[in-house]
Amino acid sequence: MIWNWQQEDWPNFTYDKASLEEAEGRFLRQSGVLQGSYKHIGDEDKAILTVDLMSDEAYKTSEIEGEILDRASLHSSIQRHFGLTSDARKVPAAERGIADMMIDLYRNYADPLTHEALFAWHTMIMSGRTDLKDVGRYRTHEDPMQVVSGAIYKPKIHFEAPPSKTMTREMTRFISWFNKTAPNGSAPLPALTRAGIAHLYFVCIHPFEDGNGRIGRGIAEKALAQSLGQPSLIALSHTIQQRKKAYYDALEHNNKDSQIDDWLAYFAETILTAQDYTQQSVEFLIEKTKLYDKVRGTLNERQEKVLARIFREGIEGFKGGLSAENYISITGVPRATATRDLHNLVEKGVLLRTGERKSTRYWLNIVQAKSKQR
Repeated sequence: MIWNWQQEDWPNFTYDKASLEEAEGRFLRQSGVLQGSYKHIGDEDKAILTVDLMSDEAYKTSEIEGEILDRASLHSSIQRHFGLTSDARKVPAAERGIADMMIDLYRNYADPLTHEALFAWHTMIMSGRTDLKDVGRYRTHEDPMQVVSGAIYKPKIHFEAPPSKTMTREMTRFISWFNKTAPNGSAPLPALTRAGIAHLYFVCIHPFEDGNGRIGRGIAEKALAQSLGQPSLIALSHTIQQRKKAYYDALEHNNKDSQIDDWLAYFAETILTAQDYTQQSVEFLIEKTKLYDKVRGTLNERQEKVLARIFREGIEGFKGGLSAENYISITGVPRATATRDLHNLVEKGVLLRTGERKSTRYWLNIVQAKSKQR
C-alpha cells in the first residue's frame, strides 16, 4: 500500500476551490448570525454557555478516542479557569489535562502554532499516563506508527504514518504551512479549507505516540478561531462523535493520495452542522431566560427543581420527553402531587403535554423542544 506521504507531491494537497465557495460563504454568514445572537445573552449566561460548550467538547473529543471521562469533573475544572463558582472536588489528571488544553486553545487561539505549543498540549492530555515513552515530544520509537483494527493475529491496517525519524522535519514543514495560511499569513486560505487541510495533514503525520486525534481536532478549532478573530466555540467534536464511523471512513478514504475533494466536502459539512448546533444552544439559552422571566415567582420548589433539571439536559432534553415517573424520581413526591404539579406547569405554559395515560409525556414549551416532538 502506498500512502499519501509516500507520494512525490506530498504534502501538496489538491482540490477544487470553487466547490467549497458556497460552504465558505455559509460559514461566514452563520458566524455573523451567531455573534448577533450572543448579544441577546447576559454576561453571566454567556459565561455559563461557554463553560457548557467547552466541557462538552472536551468530553466528546476524548470519547471519540474511546476514553470516557467524568463530565462533572471536566465541568468543574473548566469553571475554575473562568473564576466561576465550583465545587471543591478533586479533578482527576485526565479530566484536568483535556480541560487545560481547551482553555489554552480558547485563550491563545491567535498565537502562531509552534512545536512548544503542541508539546504543551500533548503533556496536558497525557497527564497521568505512565505507559508512554514520549510525552511532550514527538514519537521516537522505531516501530511503524500504524492505525489498525481487527484481531491481533489478523490486523487490518487502515494507515501507516511517516517514520519517527522524520517527525521533526515533517512537523516543521506542517507548522510553517499552518502559520503561512493564517488570515495574516503570506498565503491565507479560507476558513473551512484551512481547517480541513490542517486536520487531515496533521493526523497523516501522526507525530505523537497517542493523542493525535484530540490535538488534530484542536488544531482545526484553532484554524477556525483565527479565521473568525475570536474563539469559535463550535461543537466540532460533538458533531463528529454523533457520526464517528463517517469521520474515520473519510480519513481512511483520503490518506492514500493528495487529491482531497471528498475530505474537504465532508469536513466542511461537519463544521457547518457543528455551527448549527452551537446556534441552537444559544437560542435555547435565550428561550430559557424568557421562560424563567415569564414564570418567575409563580412556581413551587418542586416545579423549580424539575424545570432546572430539564434545562440541564440541554437541547436534546429528556429522551422521549418528561414522564410522571421522572417527576416523582426527581422530587420524591406522591403520584397525585406530581400529576397536580405537571398539570399546573401545562396551565402556566411552561410545559406541553402529549399522549395519554402511560404514554403521557411533557415537553418544554420552547421552539427547540417543540421541534424534538416532531
